[in-house]
Amino acid sequence: MATHLLAETYTPAADAVAHNLTLTALVALTPLVTFFVLLAGVKLKAWYAGLGALAVAALVAILGFSMPVTLTGLSALQGIAFGLFPVMWIVVTAIWFYELTVVSGRFEDLRRVFNSVGRGDMRVQAMLIAFCFGGMLEALAGFGAPVAITGAMLIALGMPPIRAAVTVLVANTAPVAFGAMAIPITTAGNLTGIPAEEIAAYVGRQTPVLALFVPLLLLFLVDGRRGLRQVWPIALVTGAVFAVAQFWCSSHFSYELTDVVASLAGLAAAVAMLRFWSPATPDGQRSHVHPEPLGAGRTFLALFPYLLVVVVFGVAKLWTLGVDVPAWLSGTDRKIEWPGLYGNLLTGTGDPSSSAIYTFSWLSNPGTLLLISGIVVTIVYAIWTSGGMFPMSARAAVVTFGQTLVKMKLAIATVATVLGLSYVMNQSGQTVSIGTWLAGTGAVFAFFSPILGWLGTAVTGSDTSANALFAKLQQTAGQQAGIDPTLLVAANTSGGVVGKLVSPQNLTIAATAVGQPGSEPILLRKVIGYSLGMLLILCTLVYLQSTPVLSWMLP
Repeated sequence: MATHLLAETYTPAADAVAHNLTLTALVALTPLVTFFVLLAGVKLKAWYAGLGALAVAALVAILGFSMPVTLTGLSALQGIAFGLFPVMWIVVTAIWFYELTVVSGRFEDLRRVFNSVGRGDMRVQAMLIAFCFGGMLEALAGFGAPVAITGAMLIALGMPPIRAAVTVLVANTAPVAFGAMAIPITTAGNLTGIPAEEIAAYVGRQTPVLALFVPLLLLFLVDGRRGLRQVWPIALVTGAVFAVAQFWCSSHFSYELTDVVASLAGLAAAVAMLRFWSPATPDGQRSHVHPEPLGAGRTFLALFPYLLVVVVFGVAKLWTLGVDVPAWLSGTDRKIEWPGLYGNLLTGTGDPSSSAIYTFSWLSNPGTLLLISGIVVTIVYAIWTSGGMFPMSARAAVVTFGQTLVKMKLAIATVATVLGLSYVMNQSGQTVSIGTWLAGTGAVFAFFSPILGWLGTAVTGSDTSANALFAKLQQTAGQQAGIDPTLLVAANTSGGVVGKLVSPQNLTIAATAVGQPGSEPILLRKVIGYSLGMLLILCTLVYLQSTPVLSWMLP
């Protein structure tokens, strides 16, 4: 039974301002314009920009859409709560899980594993480090970590700094949609009500097209046409296996593990191929690194966390023999009717809006599964210390978790404020009015749909934030224009992946990682063409998927 704590009720209207859709949409765009101007124009920190835009969204909701002040505040609080849990809970535990490999010393072994592959050919090693290893880091950490870490690794191989930075920026595209345990897709699902699994399956019909060709592009960036001519077979195999694994995992396994599975599959395919195929390596493309032999034990322990997380998530998502684990886990979720908001925020039919229900998935949440996996990793690493070379303890794991929280404080504040902004815009009707207005472009909107995701990620540096800003808008536009809403929400996610490499945040991380601070303008000039080219491919693909020409690709 709904508990009505307030006498005031509110039903959003798409034409709330002077009963004019266009005027209402333009007023509703004000918070988004504010956010982008504060971030890109005034150059405020992202969480300050989010806070400013949230304040503007609240004013628009109250003054323009006549939403009661109390309901506006409660809506913002629900969004902030969702930003903290589950969104940032997943991100924090994912980064903590990665940090465990660093503090235990096993990350260095993992780096040596990648350096040992490629038979000393810098081009092969650069492709595998930037694409496969970078994809694995994106799966577990995201937020710039793959660019920073793989950029430094390419410098160690002997690659010129600017070339190394461009290589890792371009490589950090295809995996982004499923980064940090697919948190962009989880966020989009929660905001739109579309099952995240369905969105993931659609994205899995889009980003693999990029993944197929990105390794070839990386060879060109590292060694021009000669690199393509001499090393294309292994790049094609790596990209094809990564793409197939990304497609399969996003639809048939656990969408949160898509990048982990795809990265491991791509690496395994490359290792297998190198057993019977060797590239012709010019002297100038020989790696400067002479890797130390690790042995089977240390190699296994370096890969153990990633193998473990596949097993844990596989059981949590798929195991039904004897005990239906997915059903049991989802049965522990708690649905909370947001006090004061549920029952007072109404749909057009007069029913309570389901968007005012907050789901507290304390056990089934990917963040909790990562926490459990991290505890197992800590125990295993504490037992197998390799003669004391890699000390690990419960205390070290706890301290690392605290350090991760401190390190992520600004990111936590940013995501919380952006989700607060998103909820106010969604529940007041601002997003619906913009989406309805944009739907006036008709079927052609499908072509432009990925551009919104590209813009959101290019400015914020986060595909999660881009979905928080535009996922509901995409859904509304699709419903009004007669285009599959799930396709457009997926397009927003996929468009964001190619916006990542031109975001100021990522450019700065790349420039710093390769020891070239201040080179961001140079990097931007070098990568903007690739970003726009891949965006055009996605726009064309999404448009054709919205028509009978390629609709067969969709689930």
